[in-house]
Amino acid sequence: MQAVILAAGMGKRLGELTKDNTKCMLSVNGERLIDRVIKILAARNVTRLVMVVGYKAQNVIDYIGHRYDDKLKIEYIHNTIYDKTNNIFSLALAQEKLCEDDTILLESDLIFDEKILDMLIDHPDKDLALVAKYETWMDGTMVSIDADRNIVNFIPKDAFRYEDVDLYYKTLNIYKFSKDFSRKFYVPFLEAYNKVMGNNEYYEQVLRILLHLHNSPLKALPINNEKWYEIDDVQDLDIASCLFSEKTVKYNEYHRRYGGYWRFPQLLDYCYLVNPFFPTKRMRDELKANFDVLLESYPSGMYVNSLLAGKYFNIRQDYVVVGNGAAELIKVVMEKHQEDKVGIIYPTFDEYPNRLRESQIVPFIVSTPDFRYTADDLMRFYSGTDIKLLLLINPDNPSGNFIPKADVIRLAAWCAENDIRLVVDESFVDFTDDYEANSLLHNDLLERFPTMMVMKSISKSYGVPGLRLGVFVTANKEMIADLKKDVSIWNINSFGEFYMQIFGKYEDDYKKACIKFVKEREIFKAELETIPFLHVIPSQANYFLCEVTDRYTSAELTQKLIDRDVLISNCGLKKNMAGKQLIRLAIRSREDNARLINILRQL
Repeated sequence: MQAVILAAGMGKRLGELTKDNTKCMLSVNGERLIDRVIKILAARNVTRLVMVVGYKAQNVIDYIGHRYDDKLKIEYIHNTIYDKTNNIFSLALAQEKLCEDDTILLESDLIFDEKILDMLIDHPDKDLALVAKYETWMDGTMVSIDADRNIVNFIPKDAFRYEDVDLYYKTLNIYKFSKDFSRKFYVPFLEAYNKVMGNNEYYEQVLRILLHLHNSPLKALPINNEKWYEIDDVQDLDIASCLFSEKTVKYNEYHRRYGGYWRFPQLLDYCYLVNPFFPTKRMRDELKANFDVLLESYPSGMYVNSLLAGKYFNIRQDYVVVGNGAAELIKVVMEKHQEDKVGIIYPTFDEYPNRLRESQIVPFIVSTPDFRYTADDLMRFYSGTDIKLLLLINPDNPSGNFIPKADVIRLAAWCAENDIRLVVDESFVDFTDDYEANSLLHNDLLERFPTMMVMKSISKSYGVPGLRLGVFVTANKEMIADLKKDVSIWNINSFGEFYMQIFGKYEDDYKKACIKFVKEREIFKAELETIPFLHVIPSQANYFLCEVTDRYTSAELTQKLIDRDVLISNCGLKKNMAGKQLIRLAIRSREDNARLINILRQL
């Protein structure tokens, strides 16, 4: 068996990266694409490699040199008009070679797992196109296939319909052509197509014609969850580097992104925290139905959005400021206290202390089993200190510790008596048992304690992190007015504004989702407790802090899971964790949680 690689293109979309080299010379995690693919081919007894080169051809030839002479024979075909032709012409230059042996045909900008090539070579079908179920990052030729893996249609870009994506597969641009297929079918039609249509076309067009003539034995082979990527631009290169990284590098590659994981559809994200049961399909449909007008319209300013937020939580408009996620508001609020001593309970959500100088922080380090603490513990510890601001995340992140509302009110009264402002972040309060009775967002309570401030992320409990919504609430109207001056006039987009506008229609659905969540948390906790190397810390939030008690460190377990495309938070890296091996696991849907439990049991 031989291989043909098309490597003549200029790769213009990669900009400076291909200024002096063709795409196959790109490095992914320190290894050039061409080296990677040659090693994979050579290990599978491919005897000859034919490379069609063009742009910066001599660079490739000189780089490869004679390094692989003992593994396989490499031949070069030059496309001298690479800047005026497309890949159909490059393949036509190699048509005689196609007829000499069974061929693996692939393009030079691909990176893929070795197992993918094993699937292709070992499959009994002699003529195959590798395909992958359509995902949003994919571009280029799509196909539809039937239950017998017959290719029903090739779908060019101009015929692509987003409403049909569930039926589409993307060709990997990796094919297996038998010598007979090339001689009897593909090459004759390739020659004819070139003569009629010219040289600036794609070689898949020939396959499409053969399909319409019912004259092709070519079958499709879905690769399921095996990894591959096509590198056309700098973002593709970045994603490929992440997908094909290893060990701690892979963990760091994912975490430094802080989201955007839709680009990695196989990744099971147990790190970021959202409601798995809201919004409902009907609410999503309403958002979709208004997509065009929202996309084309400016959002309102702070006046309207604070009005909507007030309606959303049934509080006064002049008590609330809306943020581009809670993160925007955390930054603004903490920067208002740059001269104050601030009480921080550790372990904590690091976004708050990260906005302060180390010298400002008066830490309360929780050292009790399971990181439990009470309002009385905080009052005893901070009594007599000179803090001007106390932060309480309730339920706590990452421990899931929860202080009942009556005790938070006692803490608020104590803070008022001691001239301390209290910030309560209740982003996770809607996940607590009897959540409707636990929120502090009530006008009378806010007015009773004007030194108390409430932060709430809408992203987390309402399951809409992509909308970036959060609120900061206090009866101190002067402070609210001051904060509104510090955020931009259009700090949230039209989709977030519209979501707040329509939420009231779905409030009953939200209550049902919260009840459903509490039941799922109970099930998931019971399942986690069957894992022998985990101690599960009770939680009133949508995550569990777990101590890794045996077999692994938290870093090792995190690595084991990322190797299986599961992303978790290694809380052993956080400050003031008493040297314990700790991880945090989000609570997701029943299907996802069962999948994670199965992986943990395998470990």
